[in-house]
Amino acid sequence: MYGRNELIARYIKLRTGKTRTRKQVSSHIQVLARKRVREYQAGIKAMNLDQVSKDKALQTVANLSSAQIVSASVMKPQTPFPPPVRFWPSPIPGQPGHSQDIKPFAQPYSTLAAPVPTPINYEPLPTPRPAAIAAPVWQDRTIASEKLRLLEYSAFLETQREPDTYKHLFVHIGQSNPGYSDPVLESVDVRQIYDKFPEKKGGLKELYEKGPHNAFFLVKFWADLSSDVEEGSGAFYGVSSQYSGTENITISVSTKVCSFGKQVVEKVETEYARMEGGKYMFRIHRSPMCEYMINFIHKLKHLPEKYMMNSVLENFTILQVVSNRETQETLLCIAFVFEVSTSEHGAQYHVYRLVKD
Repeated sequence: MYGRNELIARYIKLRTGKTRTRKQVSSHIQVLARKRVREYQAGIKAMNLDQVSKDKALQTVANLSSAQIVSASVMKPQTPFPPPVRFWPSPIPGQPGHSQDIKPFAQPYSTLAAPVPTPINYEPLPTPRPAAIAAPVWQDRTIASEKLRLLEYSAFLETQREPDTYKHLFVHIGQSNPGYSDPVLESVDVRQIYDKFPEKKGGLKELYEKGPHNAFFLVKFWADLSSDVEEGSGAFYGVSSQYSGTENITISVSTKVCSFGKQVVEKVETEYARMEGGKYMFRIHRSPMCEYMINFIHKLKHLPEKYMMNSVLENFTILQVVSNRETQETLLCIAFVFEVSTSEHGAQYHVYRLVKD
């Protein structure tokens, strides 16, 4: 589970009690998308724009997926003049919007503002940083709160074969450098995954209610278990992570492994800040994986079919909480859910922001 359509289906089930398959959700999104495209095309053609601007706007829509079209922000005219007119509300072009909300209109199409006069043709300038946005560009587009940002995360198997070292990545989040033209993270209602994590003290529900809410994220991993690395006595299972922060503090990193919503093991690590390039960096390098996780991976890899692996992973989650060791303030809280990768490109992932509407 936990692809976009699975999340929508899960939300519908929780809110209405009605069961919808991901194919039903996908079909409905495509129907909505075709309807929105027709309305959008009619609106563009009715506006007093030059032909080049019309063609550019229509071509932009043609390049979008059905999910992007239905989402609440992407379909606004991409023209080189100030955007006082919005087809539906959005602060950032290309924003995927909320997965659980498939109603893209905040107001009827007929109530839109009057057409904008024909603009003067000129070469569009590079997209500037919006003046009204005080947050850094990466804060709404990566795993980051106001005080801490996850730069990289990986779980791996490493073996030594003289003279070389072989490394296989089970999961990996690499460093990225987003721009303001990149989409912001999609949102998922945190209540949809409460049952996947402990409910008692220190659980996801209590942490979220404590806040801050902008520090909570969901990561869906498609883990690569197709390792051809020989596991001998020299095999090393490890986890590495890297963060950047705004304050010279000591962080505490708690990683809880959960099965059927119950905690089975927890690892707590401490890391101190190092000033690098004007930022405070925190690195947890080659932290040994716990015995429970190593055995779990061994057993998972020996299941004969991937659907069996996914059935097991459906009830397996990890909750990582990064906090200020002195004040106990939550800096980042990341809920990890898993499925087996079928991609020839190895491990994949998708990040969502956790919200409570």
